[in-house]
Amino acid sequence: MTDMVFGTVAARPGEPVLSRWWRTLDRWTLAATVGLFLIGLLLALAASVPLAEKNNLPQFHYVIRQVVFGIVSLAGMLWLSMQNPVTIRRLGVLGFVAVFLSICALPVLGTDFGKGAVRWYSLGFISLQPSEFVKPVFVILVAWLMAASFDIAGPPGKLLSFVMAAVLAALLALQPDFGQAALVLATWGMMYFVAGASMPLLVSLAGVVSAVGFVAYNNSEHFARRIDGFLASDVDPTTQLGFATNAIREGGLFGVGVGEGTVKWRLPDAHTDFIIAVAVEEYGLVLCALIIALFLVVVLRSFARLQRERDPFARLAGTGLAALFGMQAFINIGVAIRLLPAKGMTLPLVSYGGSSLMAAGITLGFLLALTRRRPQDELTEALVEGRRR
Repeated sequence: MTDMVFGTVAARPGEPVLSRWWRTLDRWTLAATVGLFLIGLLLALAASVPLAEKNNLPQFHYVIRQVVFGIVSLAGMLWLSMQNPVTIRRLGVLGFVAVFLSICALPVLGTDFGKGAVRWYSLGFISLQPSEFVKPVFVILVAWLMAASFDIAGPPGKLLSFVMAAVLAALLALQPDFGQAALVLATWGMMYFVAGASMPLLVSLAGVVSAVGFVAYNNSEHFARRIDGFLASDVDPTTQLGFATNAIREGGLFGVGVGEGTVKWRLPDAHTDFIIAVAVEEYGLVLCALIIALFLVVVLRSFARLQRERDPFARLAGTGLAALFGMQAFINIGVAIRLLPAKGMTLPLVSYGGSSLMAAGITLGFLLALTRRRPQDELTEALVEGRRR
């Protein structure tokens, strides 16, 4: 019965699988996703060349890698988008167990690549960052637990999801990776609100998070340094944030011209954390506005389609995935324009990086699958149309 109500749309007689998938898919979200990836390739051509020269590699070494990662990510995204919510739930829960264990093993088997934070596994030809992959599967696990709490005599899913969020955030903060920890907690808070949490409870939880932040500020030099830099009245022009701020200012409305930007030569993370500074400097506010618009298309279209969703799991998971995708983009851009403290977070689909691209592909694959039109949507529309008549 569940599969009949919440599974994929019943096929029309003789309708091919791909035709049914295309008919039920949110094509605006898919188009925006491809657009963001293509913009990422365009910016990779600009931002990764200095890094390749610095490492004595061919000029387009990182561009080629980005294309390969992108093809794998888009293929995975399309495959996931064809699955039904039951399959998505199973893949997400199993994936969370695997990635969570890999995060626990980081202190022993991981590496920091000289950056002071043990966040990666080095496999020789590629490095993987588990914290990127844990976010979409964490959303699926939390949605499953919260949805189960609605069942009669169901488990205390909301409480269990909070425990998992707190444990995962603590593990990420110990790396240290306070940005990802904050994103995990914010995503959980959004899902908890949609699941029916009261505002006083959410305010109380925000107070607890603030208290934890205060303790971290007084006990972590890394955390305190970033907060102090954000609160300072003047930005040191020799820091990454200083270079990024100046590049954005120089870009203006239409930019200084393709290939004429200088920030990519000065910033070690221009191709990842500060990719938006490269975009604005060379292409101006116009390209930045287009990037923001594409992110808004993905998030707002997903929220709109999820409003008609009757399956608690699909509604909660879809909301969490859309919020995760949008908040990560907001944090990355917010840091570059000094709206938020530096957090070391990539811009989904646009920044260079195999882990970031593949994790974004998983996130959007899950989201596209959960926002596909199913029989319940057609029934709802029929009822609404009947009332109008």
